[in-house]
Amino acid sequence: MKKVFEIVRKDGEVSLLLVDDPTIRKLNREYRGLDRPTDVLSFALNEGDSPDPSPEMWGDIVISVECALRQAETYGHSFEMEMARLLIHGALHLLGYDHEISESEDKRMRMREAGILQVLQEEGLIRP
Repeated sequence: MKKVFEIVRKDGEVSLLLVDDPTIRKLNREYRGLDRPTDVLSFALNEGDSPDPSPEMWGDIVISVECALRQAETYGHSFEMEMARLLIHGALHLLGYDHEISESEDKRMRMREAGILQVLQEEGLIRP
């Protein structure tokens, strides 16, 4: 995880919670109003009208391990690659990226994800 933040040139701390589908479904329902499991959720501490006084703490990333296993099989890559992809996705949300606001922002975020994954692969930190 540290390497992801090094690549985007941001210092900070993130908590990571690995959960099952029922747990992430509950969180997705509670915080996003979507009653279904999802792969990753991010909870930024530095957003809104009263940002956190500790800017070095970025927030929380929650990943469904069950969903990551399914997606790795579906996409034809390793579980390790899928977990890295979800971690990067969550981290980018914490840093202000939001693929849901526009098509151009979606493209920008996906390109950034791909670039970070490529660096991690090139440095031998994850396998395809």
